[in-house]
Amino acid sequence: MRPQATSSRTQSNSAARHGRLAERRPPWSQYCRGVRFEQRLRDGIHSGVIVLVFRRWKRSQVVPGRRYRTGTDMVEVESVDVIEPSSVDAAQAREAGYASTAELLAGLRGDPALPVYRIRLRRIDGPDPRDELARATSLTEADVAAITARLARMDSSSSCGPWTSAVLALIADRPGTVSTVLAEAMGWQRQDFKQHVRRLKELGLTLSLDVGYRLSPRGASYLNYLQTR
Repeated sequence: MRPQATSSRTQSNSAARHGRLAERRPPWSQYCRGVRFEQRLRDGIHSGVIVLVFRRWKRSQVVPGRRYRTGTDMVEVESVDVIEPSSVDAAQAREAGYASTAELLAGLRGDPALPVYRIRLRRIDGPDPRDELARATSLTEADVAAITARLARMDSSSSCGPWTSAVLALIADRPGTVSTVLAEAMGWQRQDFKQHVRRLKELGLTLSLDVGYRLSPRGASYLNYLQTR
């Protein structure tokens, strides 16, 4: 997405297209990763105080109509606009969780030459779809096909080579084991291992424990399919 202003009509059409596409996607694909929400934002969004976010970006990192995890809640992006910093008023500053426009502008990070994006968010009430997926104790043929295709893409795009089946089996064999030990078993760095497991969690296949992980009912069902096919 190029850093230029987008008309409200274009934004509406984009949101509508994403809404239609979301109806055809598997549940996990309606939610995006890779957007960072600092603690101030997490707290403000959770309390309802913050509904606007301002960012300096080369290009938009979010899409209207898509949903993102803050680390505490789910949010939906309602609109994304490129604006002039001088157009930010006191009301917008309050919606962004700042006491004044000056405080908001002073808090903008990045190269001042970059465009400023104004993102309006809406907190989504309801359960995390990953939890709903994880609770599934049986899988249909369509479920198996969708998971298999997704894992195949994850394997083929990984610099580590195929890894999804091995990690699922490792977690099944060693539930509640600290991630450092599991990472060593795979020959990986701990942070790399955790990032890979998070991708499995996105599909509802694993659950995080106070220490380590375990397979979800969905993950156990899928691993059983792999081991018995």
